[in-house]
Amino acid sequence: MDYPRFACSGRERPKKLADLPLRMSYRSDEQDLLEEFYIPCLAVSVVYSRAVGFFSSSSLTVAAKGLHVFLRGGGIMRLVASPLMSMEDVEAIRTGYATRSVVEEQALVRELEGDFEHLVKKRLELLAWLIQYNRLDIKIASCDKLDQPGIYHEKIGIFHDGEDFVAFTGSPNESSSGLVGNFESIDVYCSWRSSDSTRAWEKKEHFDRLWEDRTTRLRVYSFPDACKQSLLRFRGYEQPRHDPEMILTEIGPGIPTIPSNIQLRPYQEAVIRNWCSANHRGTLKMATGSGKTITALGALTALYQTLDVKAVIVVVPFKHLVMQWRRDCEAFNLNPICCFENRHKWESLLRTRLYNVGVGNTRFLSVITTNATFSSPAFQQVLQSFPAETLLIADEVHNMGARRLFSSLPDFATYRLGLSATPERWFDEVGTEGIFEYFGPVVKPEFTIKDALACGALVPYFYKPCFVELTPNEAEFYDELSRKIGKLVNSTDDLNEPPPALQSLLIKRARLLATARNKIERLKELMRPRLDTTHTLFYCGDGSVETSDGEMVRHIDEVCRVLGSELGYRVNTYTAEDSLAERQKLTRDFEKASLQGLVAIRCLDEGVDIPVIRTAFILASSSNPRQFIQRRGRVLRPHPSKGHAEIFDFIVLPPDDFVSFDVERSMLRKELIRYVEFARLAMNNGEAMAAILELQKRYDLLDL
Repeated sequence: MDYPRFACSGRERPKKLADLPLRMSYRSDEQDLLEEFYIPCLAVSVVYSRAVGFFSSSSLTVAAKGLHVFLRGGGIMRLVASPLMSMEDVEAIRTGYATRSVVEEQALVRELEGDFEHLVKKRLELLAWLIQYNRLDIKIASCDKLDQPGIYHEKIGIFHDGEDFVAFTGSPNESSSGLVGNFESIDVYCSWRSSDSTRAWEKKEHFDRLWEDRTTRLRVYSFPDACKQSLLRFRGYEQPRHDPEMILTEIGPGIPTIPSNIQLRPYQEAVIRNWCSANHRGTLKMATGSGKTITALGALTALYQTLDVKAVIVVVPFKHLVMQWRRDCEAFNLNPICCFENRHKWESLLRTRLYNVGVGNTRFLSVITTNATFSSPAFQQVLQSFPAETLLIADEVHNMGARRLFSSLPDFATYRLGLSATPERWFDEVGTEGIFEYFGPVVKPEFTIKDALACGALVPYFYKPCFVELTPNEAEFYDELSRKIGKLVNSTDDLNEPPPALQSLLIKRARLLATARNKIERLKELMRPRLDTTHTLFYCGDGSVETSDGEMVRHIDEVCRVLGSELGYRVNTYTAEDSLAERQKLTRDFEKASLQGLVAIRCLDEGVDIPVIRTAFILASSSNPRQFIQRRGRVLRPHPSKGHAEIFDFIVLPPDDFVSFDVERSMLRKELIRYVEFARLAMNNGEAMAAILELQKRYDLLDL
């Protein structure tokens, strides 16, 4: 018989175990045991009895699953475990070197003396506070025989609501290094089901006999004081608080908490304070690499500590950013659901957790999704079930100004936070206005790249412009396109929404500059003496280029061929066409220097965190300030292996015989805007600015 999953509609809280839609068995590949079994059962139980086999950090953290919801009903937990003795321990007892009780106590303490990962510490902290307030009683089961040390390995669990009970057995053998990812399966027996009753009572009797020391071949005794003190060291507070329910709810799994190894910088703390003062709405304008993600999670933690926020939704542009955010969220004690691609991978789990938040079984829900999934009909339907006490975080918030994405933003989200180094949309005043109207204005203080360089959040850099000219054929085509563009611009009323014909011409002209043939020749000259370098990034255009054989190939493929086949530099393309797993492998190979370089178009523009990048060759860049500001920030992220970074920027100059001074000046202006932005903060800024002074004078561009 199959039992239905929790529905998202109807928020009436179950009163007892018999009200729960429990299955006969659960498996990790099909169900979320924490959300669909442990938490719902604990929420209505008054006694939770558990035999976990060996006494270890792993088994204890398994037993602590979902306990934060167990406190509201004044529940009591009973835990039985066996000392995990080594062969050396057994030999010490046999030879009479130490008594059995001493060896067992030492084995128990040894299991609590390690350096544990964050989630393990939080669950051990939970158990420690339960002991402190007499809500947890632990007993130790010791085997009579020594020929098989640690033979007791039984796993029984009993939930009791004062009337009915649920017994379960199975194999939750999770390790301390993989609490979420490991596989487990359990069988469930309910006392009120006629088909289960006999087995349920049998399991309950087994545990009761165990607890009362009536099991043959086992000796069951109270938890030694020395072990209790070792466990109590995980409490985390110098002075006990008087409300254990509040304590344990606050530190439960999934609750936003700033990790002990992160210290917010003063500017991050100031931004968080000002965002809170602005009714928890606003846009953070912070330079790439200045810690926007950490600041946002710090803001979430501050919000949780002061108001009744129940959920956070983080929306990011790309799939690989989902995984980066997931890593940072887990460091902040969150257990996010990652929603992207196939809805069958996330929809059922999301609805289940929404139900648990709605009825109070779970204190907090965290979700990370992509722009594409967020705006999809499937996610938009589930979105309507989120509580009003939700924080919506939009990473690279400038994307949200696009019509399709903007229309998908929920009106009900009480708390809102936008993140971007450049939230203003290029040539889109309407979209920019919509972003600030929905998320809130820029929160002070802004944090620029200049600020980040000054405080060491980014590494200093050398800026090395590489001047190239268009070929005669390219110059002629550029002039032709510019004249056509000029005519259409003069006849267009609203340049915020240019007609398709004008858009097409603008794209063609931009691609022509991006893929200028002389850039590849100049690249070969620059790279020949640098073939022993590593951790280099190459940005290409999204158009095509003519090869020496007269064929037209993608610019990125030609650059990759020249670097790899002609020069022997170990590179690979890094594009949106690659799967998430492929991109993760490329990143690992790049970090280890198995690959010397990555060749990309736009896929590395937004949010990708590869701090080991030392050098960037920008063969193509749009005139949109956002793109070249983000690209500079990609290269300047600090890493122990680099004291500074290098940026080689390919600047297209008009040839001496260009046909139109006005077109020539317009083209150069677009290139020099980026040049000046890069040069003014570089370590060699005087040298870099001097290199273009004559060009500025010749074309009357000294205002840049």
